[in-house]
Amino acid sequence: MSKKMNNKNQSSKTKFIMLMAMGFVLLAALLIYKGLSGEDEDSVAAKELVIPKSEVSETAKFYPYEVGNTYMEVIAVKAKDGTIRTALNTCQICYDSGRGYYEQQGDELICFNCGNRFRIEDLEQIRGGCNPIPVLKEYKQEDEENIIISQEFLAENADYFKKWKK
Repeated sequence: MSKKMNNKNQSSKTKFIMLMAMGFVLLAALLIYKGLSGEDEDSVAAKELVIPKSEVSETAKFYPYEVGNTYMEVIAVKAKDGTIRTALNTCQICYDSGRGYYEQQGDELICFNCGNRFRIEDLEQIRGGCNPIPVLKEYKQEDEENIIISQEFLAENADYFKKWKK
């Protein structure tokens, strides 16, 4: 009987060792995958917003972004002079209502809360009042293909979107 017990114990130990080894292999594979993809939870949360210039036209496009659980949008639109203008899709005055966001009508953006009309030509040019929050040059980078808005700028302005009801 003692020989049978030894074989059972040996078999259980072997199975346990094999399960542990498989667990370590799976863990190592996961760590290697995350290392190769270059993404972990911290780096995913710290991504910049990339707007391909080829997507931007005279029709405003709204680019989503999330900071934690806060959903945000950035407006990108081409002005008549051919420049691409960017702003946060929230009104500097009405944001606290939860309805202080813009929709395009013709060559104007209209605040959904108060109805203020804002010319696309003035986007990123005028600051303050019942207007979209501009994304100024110091908060973004541009190359031939993309506009890149810094994660820091977006995170600093997330409070404007906390009550959003869009």
